[in-house]
Amino acid sequence: MLKSKPFQLQFIIAIIASLLFIPYIGAAHLFDWDEINFAESAREMLVSGNYLDVQINYISFLEKPPLFFWLQALSMKVFGVNEFAARFPNAIIGVITLLLLFRTGNKLYSQRTGLIWVLVYSSSFFPFFYFKSGIIDPLFNLFIFLGIYQFYLFANKQFSNTHLHIFLSALFIGLATLTKGPVALLIFLLTSFIYMVINKNYKQFLNWRVLGIYLITYLFVGGFWFILQFLSGNHSVMIDFIQYMIRLFEEKGAGHGGFFGYHFVVLLIGVFPASIFAIRSMGANNEENERQRDFKQWMVILFWVVLILFSIVSTKIIHYSSLCYFPLTFFATLTVNKMLEGSMKLSIWMKVVLSFLTFIWGIIVVALPFVEKYKQVIFDSDLIHDEFAVGNLNAQVNWPIIISFIGVFYILTMIYFLWFNEKIRVSLLGIFASSLIFIELVIILVVPRIEKYTQNAAIEFYKDRIGEDCYVNTYDFKSYAQYFYTKMPDHPNEKVKDGAWLLSGNADKTVYIVCKNFDQEEFEEKYPHFEHMETKNGFAFYVHKK
Repeated sequence: MLKSKPFQLQFIIAIIASLLFIPYIGAAHLFDWDEINFAESAREMLVSGNYLDVQINYISFLEKPPLFFWLQALSMKVFGVNEFAARFPNAIIGVITLLLLFRTGNKLYSQRTGLIWVLVYSSSFFPFFYFKSGIIDPLFNLFIFLGIYQFYLFANKQFSNTHLHIFLSALFIGLATLTKGPVALLIFLLTSFIYMVINKNYKQFLNWRVLGIYLITYLFVGGFWFILQFLSGNHSVMIDFIQYMIRLFEEKGAGHGGFFGYHFVVLLIGVFPASIFAIRSMGANNEENERQRDFKQWMVILFWVVLILFSIVSTKIIHYSSLCYFPLTFFATLTVNKMLEGSMKLSIWMKVVLSFLTFIWGIIVVALPFVEKYKQVIFDSDLIHDEFAVGNLNAQVNWPIIISFIGVFYILTMIYFLWFNEKIRVSLLGIFASSLIFIELVIILVVPRIEKYTQNAAIEFYKDRIGEDCYVNTYDFKSYAQYFYTKMPDHPNEKVKDGAWLLSGNADKTVYIVCKNFDQEEFEEKYPHFEHMETKNGFAFYVHKK
């Protein structure tokens, strides 16, 4: 089956991936900021009929190009404006990504390698979770990986159709730019330049035909939106993009600072269990043949370029290093392959680290129902000094005790496969399969309940305003939920886009304001004309009726 029927294997992978990524993606509200931000931009495209300009609150939002929002808008056309539609594109991107991993592993190594890479990637926590989200990065990362992979095929002389590979590389890097901006080209150029320096091979890359094909293709595809903006008279879009990218390096985004090693920790814990296996294969390049050694070198360079680049960037957000998921899971695949071949063992240090991180992840899930049950004890102990967090925890959430058993199940099965099963093939399959089951159950049963603490009270308030002729805004905290969940129309009155006008008491419609509980006193002193409606789960709600 493995060698004679690759098409059937890909069909099976596509079916299983669809069953993993598509169900339950609409079970929880979209999360502030990024998920709601992107979904709102797509929704406003549908409302305004303006698919060229990315907007938030019907004001130009020039931090991101429109490709992902176009996909979300198309999904919303089919499924309606809801959470499922906002996340559906990434579910399909997840299916495509796993098929790509299989085809790449099969082409360069073997069908077994391709299947292992699929299993390793899909059973690692953050990579799996991102395919059930509504953020840009899965599409962005897929295009960059494809662009670098095609350039690798061009650079490796064993592969033919070199001009086609150059064209495809430029096409995918261009699409990545159209997804998230010029940082795609920066990552590609840094990775390619380091590869050329290490291998002292410039002539193959620096010739007029190669440069010409690449430059023309990239400028047309990557610059397509910019060209349309320029033709429509919006000449400042490129400048705004460049300024935004510079700010990423120079400033901390609101609430998104962090230490230099932030992404090292994120990848170690978040790409579990693949991250631990990956460590064993990141060193010496001892692959079987030249094209395998060459591909591994590309993956090593890509990994360190992304990790160092976004460690330098002042703004620290988890998904900035998510492109590392491709090389990291590839290194883990190599380790698993060698273990199956008998040339590498599951060493004691690996078992200890895997057991420790399993215990950390598992015990968090075990504890959740008990935190809810004994939260009054926690309040009385004065362990939490954040007034907003205390307000969040006041939410009434049902935590059946079976959720604790998910964590217990994960800890026990991992311990068994790590320490008590002597068949390496069964142990490895058990480690990754139990991780896959664990993260799937967490997403289905835990994440929607966590969301009820963090933002549900505000979102339900916004949803109650749907269809009401009013304005809704937040006070002193950044959110996009009030736009998406009130399904805010494009108001003809431009003043509505001015938050100060909404607070002034001169608005032409009823105004609702949401603030966090620690800002209540300040808000009531500044704006006594607003009437306090209620305070719930950390949020205070106010109204000024016209």
